[in-house]
Amino acid sequence: MTAQAPTVHTRLEHDSLGSKAVPAEAYYGIHTVRAVENFAVSGVPISFHPDFVDALVVVKQAAVVANHQLGLISAERTQAIIAACEEIRDGSLHEHFVVDAIQGGAGTSTNMNTNEVIANRGLELMGYQRGDYAQLHPLDHVNLGQSTNDAYPTAIKIALRAQIERLHSTMLTLSAAFDSKAIEFRDVLKMGRTQLQDAVPMTLGQEFGAYAVMVAEDADRLLEAGRLIAEINLGGTAIGTGLNTHPRYAELACSALVDLTGLPLSTASDLVEATQDVGSFVQVSGVLKRTAVKLSKICNDLRLLSSGPRSGFNEINLPAMQAGSSIMPGKVNPVIPEVVNQVAFEVVGNDVTITMAAEAGQLQLNAFEPIIAHSLFKSLTHLDAACATLIDRCVVGITANADRLYDSVTNSIGVITALAPYLGYAESARIAKIALQAGRSIPDVVLDEGAMSADQLAELLRPEVLAHPHDPLAIGSSGRRLSPIGEH
Repeated sequence: MTAQAPTVHTRLEHDSLGSKAVPAEAYYGIHTVRAVENFAVSGVPISFHPDFVDALVVVKQAAVVANHQLGLISAERTQAIIAACEEIRDGSLHEHFVVDAIQGGAGTSTNMNTNEVIANRGLELMGYQRGDYAQLHPLDHVNLGQSTNDAYPTAIKIALRAQIERLHSTMLTLSAAFDSKAIEFRDVLKMGRTQLQDAVPMTLGQEFGAYAVMVAEDADRLLEAGRLIAEINLGGTAIGTGLNTHPRYAELACSALVDLTGLPLSTASDLVEATQDVGSFVQVSGVLKRTAVKLSKICNDLRLLSSGPRSGFNEINLPAMQAGSSIMPGKVNPVIPEVVNQVAFEVVGNDVTITMAAEAGQLQLNAFEPIIAHSLFKSLTHLDAACATLIDRCVVGITANADRLYDSVTNSIGVITALAPYLGYAESARIAKIALQAGRSIPDVVLDEGAMSADQLAELLRPEVLAHPHDPLAIGSSGRRLSPIGEH
């Protein structure tokens, strides 16, 4: 006996292309079903970006508020749409936002999906069956006064603001974590390097302090870019001319959005320009790329400084997170910086995608906003997760190998730079060459050559002198004046 497939209950819906069966339990409708069939591309539905779903819905909520104020929609329908929007913004029905994040049509499928879910939930709240669009229509009522071309980019900007603020907060926490390490390591002397060669002494605290500043600076740049997306084109409808809207609609819809989101949104002064221009998205992406590049550089440093444990730099220790090899027992790898590196590579790639999509816009609309939005959302959410992971599973647990670091300074040829103002460049270079060829330390050669007394040498090689600005004419602790070469 063969098992029978379970019966799938459907309802029949119609559009200008014909009829389609829609799952009876679905809150979406025929336009969404067609989009799911057409765009089986990434396997990532728009529900994967919950901030975006909430933003789409709040745009619909603001629109119905404005339309009701203008007397264009009944109180009953208004209340049903608002109630459905509030439920979705509280987290309900997100699973019914099923169209692929990558889609043709400039986001029309996403807009249709949103309209249908709100309409069908609104119908239930009014006491009707899903699909009974004569009572509450996805396009005639939920989409009233809108086009995908103004509702969709407005929603992208609202979602981006939420994600930018989240990443900004996480980046400040990462900066604080680096700053805490800078304080912890403020007296740990080490050699600085340029081009991977010994340069001059510094403290490990200075090194980590620089990371703190780098991250904090980019957090500020991110907020600046976020301010550029406060200007919206809602009310422009198809190409920015505002066709099919009341003259006061744009103003009222923007005001309602401000009330609902708490964001400092404003209507663009030229809606035709604002409908086709995606420059603000390119700007945000550029800042995200800048952030990613700098985070990756920091993680490169962390991997290099912790390399070893015996045949590498071995200056710092990263927390051991997991076994590093299936064949080499005891090996531990810098897996947390490595995963941040990979996120950074992805963000750089996303920026290329966004750049190409922005450039490909034609005439009054950019049709490629879906890939722009998807790429920006990925960059923001993945960077946020990467920063949080770097904080919790790496930075807070970093320790210093202080003795090894101090030995690297005392044995380094680079120490001669601190003596050059007193010995002169040529004499310093001669001493450095002797020390390097003989495998000896700079202090030993200086003393053997009689170039400086032991007291003078000790004064100039104090950590606070080596790692910080100091007056070469200052009186040393021995009471002896140390004259630079120009004073000899």
